[in-house]
Amino acid sequence: MINVNFYWAIAFYIILFISVIVIAWLLARDDKDKDLSVDQKFIWFCYFCTYTYINTRDNRISICPRCGSYNKK
Repeated sequence: MINVNFYWAIAFYIILFISVIVIAWLLARDDKDKDLSVDQKFIWFCYFCTYTYINTRDNRISICPRCGSYNKK
């Protein structure tokens, strides 16, 4: 029979548990979902307050969310 100190056994189980969690976290990550891109037609620039914002509606005129002024593409 192998004699193991109680504190070494607890440390071994904690390290084993943490390493299993880290490995599961690394395998569960999806790097392909992080490739986000925005079409240039949805990016608007306010000419009054110089705020850049995204409006997903395909309109010719947009309202700035910061100052409320109308902007035209």
